[in-house]
Amino acid sequence: MIDDRKNKRPTVIIIDDDHSVREALKGLFESVGLSAETHGSVKEFIAADDPEKAGCIVLDIRLPGQSGLEFQEALAQSNLPRSVVLISAHVDVPMAVRAMKAGAIDVLTKPVREQDLLEAVARAIANDAARREERNSKTAAQLRYTSLTERERQILTLVIAGKLNKQIAAELQLAEPTVKLHRGHMMRKMKAASVADLVKIAGGLS
Repeated sequence: MIDDRKNKRPTVIIIDDDHSVREALKGLFESVGLSAETHGSVKEFIAADDPEKAGCIVLDIRLPGQSGLEFQEALAQSNLPRSVVLISAHVDVPMAVRAMKAGAIDVLTKPVREQDLLEAVARAIANDAARREERNSKTAAQLRYTSLTERERQILTLVIAGKLNKQIAAELQLAEPTVKLHRGHMMRKMKAASVADLVKIAGGLS
């Protein structure tokens, strides 16, 4: 059985209460090789959602129940924010500003020009991929950090603070060759080729 979570093909999730709009957009995205799924409301989407699915959401601003704009703002505050393109038959400036402040990739007015929507969706998918890559890199770095011994963690902290082996040895009351040994183990475990690499990796741990 194929695990959908391992499927790298991005999915465009369409949430719109107008059936004809949902089907038209689904056909558009599939015509350019994208996977697409449709939902008539936020509630329906939440019931079926897999947050690990790569891609983006095309979301109507005006929906029954929770509005698209309210839902987009909630997504932006969640642990797993999503890339969202908002569409609506009526978009005013305050609404567009509110959406963009909450991280919307774009806000488009219906009837939406196909090329404008495809370009916005391409940006949203790229944004989603970059965010997932950053999250995966951070998770991997955290796992590597947990593999360090307490002494290696102490040395890591002092190395990224700019301390030399001689200074680290004095501070930890160790022989300098011992510091070099622990430092080498720590650098290999953290997969850092240089101090600059280590500083960058450590910066993503918090």
